[in-house]
Amino acid sequence: MIYTSAPPPPPPPPPPVPSGGKLWGLTYSPYNNDGSCPDLGTVTSQLKDVAKVAENIRLYSTDCSQLSLAMQAISNSKLPLSIHAGIWVTAGDDRVNSDLDAFVAAAKQYDRSLIKGLSVGNEAITNGMSESQLIGYIRTVRSRLQAEGLGGIPVYTTETDGRFSQALADASDLIQVNLQAIFDKSFTSIGASAQSVIDRARAVKANIARGKSVQIGEVGWASAGSTGPCPLTLSNAKQFVQKLKCLAANTDFNYFYFEAKDALWKKHPVLSEQSFGIFTSDFSPKFDFGVLDSC
Repeated sequence: MIYTSAPPPPPPPPPPVPSGGKLWGLTYSPYNNDGSCPDLGTVTSQLKDVAKVAENIRLYSTDCSQLSLAMQAISNSKLPLSIHAGIWVTAGDDRVNSDLDAFVAAAKQYDRSLIKGLSVGNEAITNGMSESQLIGYIRTVRSRLQAEGLGGIPVYTTETDGRFSQALADASDLIQVNLQAIFDKSFTSIGASAQSVIDRARAVKANIARGKSVQIGEVGWASAGSTGPCPLTLSNAKQFVQKLKCLAANTDFNYFYFEAKDALWKKHPVLSEQSFGIFTSDFSPKFDFGVLDSC
């Protein structure tokens, strides 16, 4: 008689995505893991999960038809999501014009009320663009939207707080600032890191906003890799999202948590850049999102 051991038990299912405790916003880059463009079914499936944990999404570009796909997915499935769109500027004039044309086409073809804002660039100054060129792009985009009957959509840029000048603030309809605590030069606790984000947003409001709304364009915590003294682990990522959400709830700062899914499409040597997602690259929750229900 041959005895065999019992087969190993199946792995536990991923934690469920609850309907309560939503983040104000979540950044969403829909690219497939190999960098190719997703189809409508993929975007719809992913945004159904996103809608359970966030009220708004932020897109960075219109390439891969991502704006039109997101608008179709939200409308067709009646998802409770709003879109804050983006135009990519660091690839030059042709890309700006292509993104702008696609934005106008999507806004006219689908439900334009879904679009709550348009960021012209993301950290363009950080990536070497001159301030005058970026302000020129902002003005060009705003003029085009006004000419197309879309002038009610706020137009602005997104930059880190250290590079967000008064001139950029004056050129923007609102102040959208990226505030990533994982690059801090010291670390004491997850709670202190989350509080530092709120403190920095308050400083931006006091120093350059001149009464305009201040919105956090990116804030998150990678679950792997290294960026310095901040410990990047899944446990800390889970704690950080809860702490940040609770602190932000007691302020007037809207925010986009960075980001929806792990970015394996980024062929980047730094593991942390691929590991910010609250979902894995195949859109399974990384942790029990029930932590978003309580403070």
